[in-house]
Amino acid sequence: MNVLFLCFSLWAAEPYDLLFPAQMQNPDQKKPIVCLDPGHPSEVSSGAEMQNGTSEVHIAWKVALELKKILEAHGSKVVLTKSKENELVKNKDRALVANEANATLMVRLHCDASPDSGFAIYYPDRQGMKDGVTGPSETVMQRSRQAADSIHAAMTPALKGILKDGGVRGDSQTLIGSKQGALTGSIFSQVPVVTIEMVVLRNKSDAEFIKTRAGQRKMAQAIAAGVRKVLP
Repeated sequence: MNVLFLCFSLWAAEPYDLLFPAQMQNPDQKKPIVCLDPGHPSEVSSGAEMQNGTSEVHIAWKVALELKKILEAHGSKVVLTKSKENELVKNKDRALVANEANATLMVRLHCDASPDSGFAIYYPDRQGMKDGVTGPSETVMQRSRQAADSIHAAMTPALKGILKDGGVRGDSQTLIGSKQGALTGSIFSQVPVVTIEMVVLRNKSDAEFIKTRAGQRKMAQAIAAGVRKVLP
């Protein structure tokens, strides 16, 4: 009885985290969280219009899945804003997914509809208003700009000679952002957020690149390299 009592006493005296190491308590607890938002369908558009043999909703979904694999392989936890390609999710609700996950960064994936070509990274450069809500905060805007710069710095060399570099731009330069101050997904975001217009699908060269599995993987690798610079 004395030996049994002594063993129990020693066990009870051990610190909890020595008995149950952090990786056993919650394997995802210390992983940085990235929220990936494959664009469309939303209240703005289905994204299903066929352009040069593909669609924005399809490309965004495919690149998101590639990007998810790469980030998870490097130790990040990845949350998607939708569970399948054609799932309708409003832009406000997409931001709420990232907020609920307390993501380190939200990455929104789109394909531009402009007459231009190439890729560009957008961030909230000023507050906007939607449904009576003003946002995002100054802190989110500042950290979003830093994230956009890091991602752009990684994408530029990776895609050189393949896609035109459109640089880093503010949400206010987009059609919707110019009307409400920022994109809806930025206004409701409480975490750093960037929107990547990966290609212009109406541009044949851009479309031919991103339609291929190799092109989608290269795009995902380029974005992942930038995202990893942002993560702790």
